[in-house]
Amino acid sequence: MSYFLAIDAGGTKTRSLLADERRVLARAETGTVKLARVGEQEATRRLQAMLREVAASAGVSLGEIARTCFGLAGVSLPAVRDWATRAVAELVAGELLLCGDEEIALDAAFSGGAGVLVVAGTGSNAIGRAVDGSVCGAGGWGPILGDEGSGHWIGIEAIRAVLRARDRGETSGVLLQEIEREWRLDSIGEVVAQANRQHTAVDFAQLAPVVARCAELGDSLAVNVLRRAGEELAELVALVAQKMNSATAHDVAYAGSVLANVASVREAMIARLAILLPAARVHQRHVDPLEGALGRARR
Repeated sequence: MSYFLAIDAGGTKTRSLLADERRVLARAETGTVKLARVGEQEATRRLQAMLREVAASAGVSLGEIARTCFGLAGVSLPAVRDWATRAVAELVAGELLLCGDEEIALDAAFSGGAGVLVVAGTGSNAIGRAVDGSVCGAGGWGPILGDEGSGHWIGIEAIRAVLRARDRGETSGVLLQEIEREWRLDSIGEVVAQANRQHTAVDFAQLAPVVARCAELGDSLAVNVLRRAGEELAELVALVAQKMNSATAHDVAYAGSVLANVASVREAMIARLAILLPAARVHQRHVDPLEGALGRARR
């Protein structure tokens, strides 16, 4: 019996599963292990604790693992690759496959076939695979330079929308109140001070569910932010499609917490895609990147 480990390291959380050749035996998760967010020591502590947990739940020793597939952002950076290799090798036996988090999501979406995947969680990007196996992408430039349509972007744009409404002498509806409540602040001045701290130190993505709740209550500012988020994501898909021939741009899949959980963003993206790529077929099932990581580990 061979055992395989799959890891998906996102901007907010890190998930894992342990499986044999036929079935998943256990799952576990922890917080993000992105080095830019938590540092190497904390990232290692979180990752290794999660791996011990999933192995204990499965009743399998980490020394019995045949192959691990670890999908994470920034894998092209030597520091990230070196850390991931060390952190896993200290506990886990067998071969280690390191790849981008978008690569395992693309595998989960199309099983090695052609298509375009758009990802919107804490960050955002789109990646496509052509029929000849070539891969191209768009977006994914991080919270300062890009990540349009992501949870981070939604949080920032919600605050901007509130401030613009204030400048126009309009009401900010319930959106400002809910942002203040989420951040445990008492005034718009405190919100501005918090938001203007260094962006890497402020978790704007935690405001995305707040914006979604306000939109469900009919808040026009929140509704507009989520509509624009969906349209931005559609633009990313269209950019990738332009780099591919028409035969490979028809199938579109999605992954990430924003597109999985915020229906209005997903619907706005699909509506915009109907204009930008009329022949596109959007898959209605949210992609789980862990499936792609497990497939690579098993292969």
